[in-house]
Amino acid sequence: MARDQRKGKSSDVSVGMIGLGCAKNLVDGEVMLGHLKRDGVILTSDPTQADVVIINTCGFITDAKKESLEAILEVAEAKRNGDVKRLVVAGCMVQVYAKEMQREIPEIDSFVGLDQLEGILDAVRGASDGSLPDQHGAVRLYDHNQPRVLSTKGHAFLKVAEGCDNPCTFCHIPAMRGSYRSRRMGDLVADARRLEAAGVKELILIAQDTTRYGEDLGLGRYGLRNLVEGILEGTSIPWVRFLYAYPATLDETLFDLMASEDRFLSYLDIPLQHVDRGVLNAMKRGGSGSSYRKMIDTARTRVPDLAVRSTFIVGFPGEDEAGFTALENFVQEICFDHLGVFTYSWQEENPGADLGDPIPEEIKRERMERLMERQQPISLEINRKLVGQRLPALVEGPLQEMELLTSARLARQAPEIDGRLLINDGSAPAGSLVEVEVTEAHPYDLVGTMTRLIDGAPETMALPVLG
Repeated sequence: MARDQRKGKSSDVSVGMIGLGCAKNLVDGEVMLGHLKRDGVILTSDPTQADVVIINTCGFITDAKKESLEAILEVAEAKRNGDVKRLVVAGCMVQVYAKEMQREIPEIDSFVGLDQLEGILDAVRGASDGSLPDQHGAVRLYDHNQPRVLSTKGHAFLKVAEGCDNPCTFCHIPAMRGSYRSRRMGDLVADARRLEAAGVKELILIAQDTTRYGEDLGLGRYGLRNLVEGILEGTSIPWVRFLYAYPATLDETLFDLMASEDRFLSYLDIPLQHVDRGVLNAMKRGGSGSSYRKMIDTARTRVPDLAVRSTFIVGFPGEDEAGFTALENFVQEICFDHLGVFTYSWQEENPGADLGDPIPEEIKRERMERLMERQQPISLEINRKLVGQRLPALVEGPLQEMELLTSARLARQAPEIDGRLLINDGSAPAGSLVEVEVTEAHPYDLVGTMTRLIDGAPETMALPVLG
């Protein structure tokens, strides 16, 4: 990491952030940047040109922790070389590993826990008292009054709850982010209006278990549906979707709302993780292949144009060849529109750490590749059916790999996790809704021609601080 020499006052300290992990962590990073910008701190989108670097870490799986540590060590080296003045570490890893990181990486100047997002100001200025965040699950619940700088264009994530109460043995998120706690519906609708005023065209509702929203507020099983209805009534945002449905908490009346409301996108993201009953028992998850099949059949009957996405973990302790074959057959039968596959990541912090990690990595990888190979022709066939159709799409901007193409997404494609629509004829600013005729299909991406502008991106898409 190197930085150009810059002129200016010594007080003109610039700050850059390296954001890692999931969309929930991204929102936390945007809130921290909001506090900094509201206080007049100079922000840069290029951390290599910053005086102070914030690393917003992820600690979900081993690879994520490794990526976070590599980023920290790279910036620590830049600090030793005099290219960086301060190094601040935030995010999930801080909730669990702050003591170890403080001991092993003395170049870290400050730590910011999940309950201390506004403390980023003192951390950046060097005014922190040096104390470490409590090493336990987070307890705070932030509201729409928090400032925020969006790092996305056209879409924004709305975190409807914090924490998780599910006992999944492969996950230690509850130990980091605490027990499940929902934000108030009025607060969320106010937040949605704030995002709409900033030019957001797609609102994506997220939580660790989004379909549990409102259960702790006494809303029972219908909390998420009530929230979506409130957002649809209280805003004019064209696209609203939710991610991270949990099978046991999914309210099937959401599908009736999808079928009747065009703005509530026909999209279901439901990470099932596995279908073999023995593996699911070891994961401490309910359901089965047959119950999942019935659930998806019901959803597709009520919402004929529904796009269904799921994720699965292969190589979990106890997954034998018969269990994996059952998973392969399920994927073949269900024909998911989008699929993600991960190999099991053993961590000593996981509730199921005592199950060990008996399946060799090469077998895990081979199973992952087999499952994705099984999915590719399915995705291709689904995409081919879209060729010739004219569909609305949300423009994301010039394709980084090839600027002559414009990257966009159909309503059936969620950001980051699904494929893209590549526009090779016509263009519009990022954040615009356009109509596109699909001309080519590939296993993951689509290609199309822009036919008309539906709703252009407002000038405010160069987003100021919100709040």
